[in-house]
Amino acid sequence: MAIQWYPGHMHKAQKEMKELLPKIDLLIEVLDARIPYSSANPAISSLRGNLPCIKVLSKADLADPELTKLWQSYLESEKGVKTITTRTDEKSKMKLVLDLCKKMVPSKVGGVKVINAMIAGIPNVGKSTLINVLAQRVIAKTGNEPAVTKSQQKINLEGGITLFDTPGILWPKVENEHSSYRLAVTGAIKDTIVEYEDIGFYAADYLIKTYPVLLKNRFGLDNIPDTEIAFLEQAATRRGALRSGGRVNLHKICEVLINELRSGMLGLITLEHPDMIQAEELKIKQDLAKKDQDKQDRKQRFKDGSLTPSKREQKQVSREHKANKRRKR
Repeated sequence: MAIQWYPGHMHKAQKEMKELLPKIDLLIEVLDARIPYSSANPAISSLRGNLPCIKVLSKADLADPELTKLWQSYLESEKGVKTITTRTDEKSKMKLVLDLCKKMVPSKVGGVKVINAMIAGIPNVGKSTLINVLAQRVIAKTGNEPAVTKSQQKINLEGGITLFDTPGILWPKVENEHSSYRLAVTGAIKDTIVEYEDIGFYAADYLIKTYPVLLKNRFGLDNIPDTEIAFLEQAATRRGALRSGGRVNLHKICEVLINELRSGMLGLITLEHPDMIQAEELKIKQDLAKKDQDKQDRKQRFKDGSLTPSKREQKQVSREHKANKRRKR
């Protein structure tokens, strides 16, 4: 499943972030503790440079605690990065982020200088909730729908900290297919863009392999089948997700599975771990290299006359030819 979603306000937000960064002392990036890798925007990482960074693992009360600790160690192996977890059921603890800000910018603590912090994160990751807790008032609109915040805000916090909020931004294309699914499963991508059956099958396959006991207990099954379709059929029978004639309603049971995973009713679940990511990144590099090589080979066959280009490719070659002529002048 390939996800391409880049509304105009997200492009504008990234441009505004780049312009503001020279004035910023600290970056706060909010990540979903269930998908710390997939919910991290590569653009934010490249824009950050050497700025100190606090990575806030939100919704930690929904994530596997052992894997959360593993992710914290992994993320803090990067220079200048500290992590902190927050919970949706204990919002008062979110204020600890302010203490960590002061520890990471000690040169401005106790003086007249204000710590300028920028907060960023993809849509629906819990950024707005964190802002409201830190500001002790409703500043940012919250909701279960992604892409709520659409303009930059400047917020004065207690303790001499000014917070610059930015809209949640996704990158133009999610290269990692697994990340696309994980973003959809956790609700970072609007449900209108994806099919419940599609992400339901993905989630079922992962949960069967990683959290079979949670599935068994939640759906009251004697055993967990080896395949996602077999599990979904059994789960649908147990929950009454059936059509006329007793046929399985796959859309309904997938919707039930996804909603219960998102709410934590299935249990504490993390959808990725560092070892998985290393293998996935290697595959992405290999796929991109192959795609680039195939493109070069196709161009060479055009030149050799062994392949007739499409109209689109003819236009591209024409544009490249005209550009080369202009450069030679």
